[in-house]
Amino acid sequence: MTTAKTVKPMEGSRSRSQIIVLFIALIVFIMLLFANFAYLNTQSNYDKQYISHAGELRVLSQRIAKNATEAAAGKAAAFRLLSDARNDFSQRWGYLKKGDPVTGLPAAPPAVHKEMQAVQRDWEQLLSNTNAILASEQTVLSLHQVAATLAETVPQLQVEYEKVVEILLQRGAPASQVALAQRQSLLAERILGAVNTVLAGDETAAQAADAFGRDANRFGQVLNGMLEGNAGLRISQVEDKDARARLLEISELFQFVSGSVDEILETSPQLFQVREAASHIFSLSQTLLDEASMLANGFENLASGRSLDIIGGYVLGLLALGSIILIGLVMVRETNRQLHETAEKNDRNQNAIMRLLDEIADLADGDLTVTASVTEDFTGTIADSINYSVDQLRDLVATINLTAGQVAAAVQDTQATAMQLAEASEHQAQQIAEASGAIAQMAQSIDEVSANASESSAVAERSVAIANKGNEVVHNTIHGMDNIRDQIQDTAKRIKRLGESSQEIGDIVSLIDDIADQTNILALNAAIQASMAGDAGRGFAVVADEVQRLAERSSAATRQIETLVRAIQADTNEAVISMEQTTTEVVRGARLAQDAGVALEEIEGVSQNLAELIQSISNAAQQQTTSAGQISLTMSVIQQITSQTSSGSTATADSIGNLAKMASQLRRSVSGFTLPDTQKTPGPH
Repeated sequence: MTTAKTVKPMEGSRSRSQIIVLFIALIVFIMLLFANFAYLNTQSNYDKQYISHAGELRVLSQRIAKNATEAAAGKAAAFRLLSDARNDFSQRWGYLKKGDPVTGLPAAPPAVHKEMQAVQRDWEQLLSNTNAILASEQTVLSLHQVAATLAETVPQLQVEYEKVVEILLQRGAPASQVALAQRQSLLAERILGAVNTVLAGDETAAQAADAFGRDANRFGQVLNGMLEGNAGLRISQVEDKDARARLLEISELFQFVSGSVDEILETSPQLFQVREAASHIFSLSQTLLDEASMLANGFENLASGRSLDIIGGYVLGLLALGSIILIGLVMVRETNRQLHETAEKNDRNQNAIMRLLDEIADLADGDLTVTASVTEDFTGTIADSINYSVDQLRDLVATINLTAGQVAAAVQDTQATAMQLAEASEHQAQQIAEASGAIAQMAQSIDEVSANASESSAVAERSVAIANKGNEVVHNTIHGMDNIRDQIQDTAKRIKRLGESSQEIGDIVSLIDDIADQTNILALNAAIQASMAGDAGRGFAVVADEVQRLAERSSAATRQIETLVRAIQADTNEAVISMEQTTTEVVRGARLAQDAGVALEEIEGVSQNLAELIQSISNAAQQQTTSAGQISLTMSVIQQITSQTSSGSTATADSIGNLAKMASQLRRSVSGFTLPDTQKTPGPH
C-alpha cells in the first residue's frame, strides 16, 4: 500500500514536468509566430508606403507640369499650386531616400537603387526649372497685370481717336491730320497685338517686343505733334477746341502705355526664360512619370517576393498546434490518474459518513440529548460541529419557551391601546373631509374669477394686436406712396430728358435740312455748268439731276421728322404736367395716412394700458387660485395621512392579535424538542 502511494506522486510529478516543457515550447513557437507576423506586417506596411509614395510621385510629376504651364501663362493661383506640388514631391522623395522618422519608414532598399537614381536625375532638372519659375513669380504676374491693363487702355485710345477723326471731319480739318488720327488707331491695335505676342512667348516674341517699343514711341511722338506741332515730322498742331480736349484725354490714357514700355522690354527676357523652363518641365514630366512607374513596379515586386517569410509563419503555426495536441494528451492521461485516486478516497469517506448518520438519527425526531462520536476521519470535524450546534439549539429552545410567554402577556395590553387609537383616527378623518370640501368650493369660485380675468386679458391683447397691425398697414401705405412719388418723379425726369433729346434731334434735323438745301443749290449750279459745257457736260448734268432729287427727298424727310419731333415734345410736356399733378395727390394721400397712423398709435396706447390692468387682475386671481389649490392639496394630504393612520391603527391591532397567535404557535412548535431536565422552563402564569 505504501509503495503504491509513493509511485503515484512520482507519476504526477513526471506528467507535470512534461506539461511544463510542452508549454514552454508552445510559448516559444507562438512568440516566434507573432514575431514573424509582426515582421511581415511591418514590411507589408512599408511596402504600402513605398508604393503610395511612388504613385504620388507619378501624379505630382504631371501636376507640376500642368501648374508650370499655367504659371507661365500668368495665373496667380498656379504659382501656389506649383509650390505645393514641388514641396510635396520633395517631401515624398525624401521619405523614399532617407526614410520617414514619424512613421518609422526606412529608406528604400538597395533592390530599387537603380530606379531611384533614374528618378533622382530627372527630378533634379525638373526641380531647378520649377524653382526658376517660382523665383520669377512677381515678374510674370506684374507683366501680365500690365498686359491686362493695356488690353483695357488701348481700346479706349482707339475709341477716343475715332471721336477725334469725327470731329476733324466735321470741322473740315486738313486731310493729313485726319489721316494721322486714323493711323493712330491702327498703331494702337498693333501695340496691343505686340504685347499679346510677347506674352505668348513663341519664336516671334523677341521681335514683337522690339516692335512694341517702336510703335509706342511712334504713337507718343505723333500724339505730342498733334497737340504741340512737330515740324520735323511735318505734323501740324490741331487747333479745334473739341479735338484738343479729346487729344488731352488720349494723352492721359497713353501715360500708362508709355510708362509700361520699359518694364515690358526689361522683363520680357525673363518671361521667355520662364516659358522655356515650363516647356522643359513639360518634356521632363513624361520621362519622370515613366521612371516613377518603374519605381512603383520595383516596390510591388519586393512585396510579392516575401512568400518565404509567410511559409515560415505557417511552419511555426503547425509546430505550435502540435505542442497544443501533445499538451492535451498529457493532460488527459494525468486527469484519468487523478480520477482513479479520487474514487478510492470517496469510498473511504462514504463509510465514515454512514457511521455519523447512524449516530445522529434520533436528532431528526427532536431529541436534543444526542451526542456524535469525534474520530480522526474527515467526519470528525463534522461530528464536533454537530455537537456544538446541538448545544446551541438546546439553549435556543429554552429561550424561546421563556420569551413566548412574556410576548403573549404584552400583546394583550398593546391590542387594547391600538383599538382606541383607530377609533380616534376615524373621527379626525371625518372632520378633515368636511374642511376639505369647503376649501374646494372656495377654490372653484376663485378659478371662475381667474378664467374671466384671463379671457378679458386675451380680448385686450387682441385689441392691442389689431391696433398694432393697423398702424403697420398705415406705415406701409405711407412708404408705398413715397415709393410711388419717387418713381413718378424719376419718370418725369426721364420724360424731360426725352424732350431735351427730341430738341437735339430737331437741331440735327435742321442741320440736315440746311445740308440738303446747300446740296440742292450745288446741284443747280452743277446743272448750269453742265448746260454751259454743252455735249461734254451732258453726263455730269444727269448726275446733278440725281443729286438734286436726292436733296429734295432729304428735305422732305427732314420736314416729316421735324413734325414728329414737335409732336413728341408736346406729348412729353403734357405727360410731365400730369405726373406733377399725380405727385401732388400722392403727397396729400400720404399726409392723410400719416394722420390715421397717429390716431391708431393713440388707440394702441390706450388698449395697451387696458390690457396691462386686466393682466394684473388675472395674475392676482391666478395667485389666489394657486394658494387655494395648495391649501386644498394640503388638506387632502392630511386627510390621507389620517386615513392611513386609522388604517395603520386597525392593522396594528390585527397584527398584535396575530402576534399573540404566533407566540402560541411558537411555543407549540418547540414543545416537540426533548431537553435535559435541568433546561426545562415552565410556561407563563
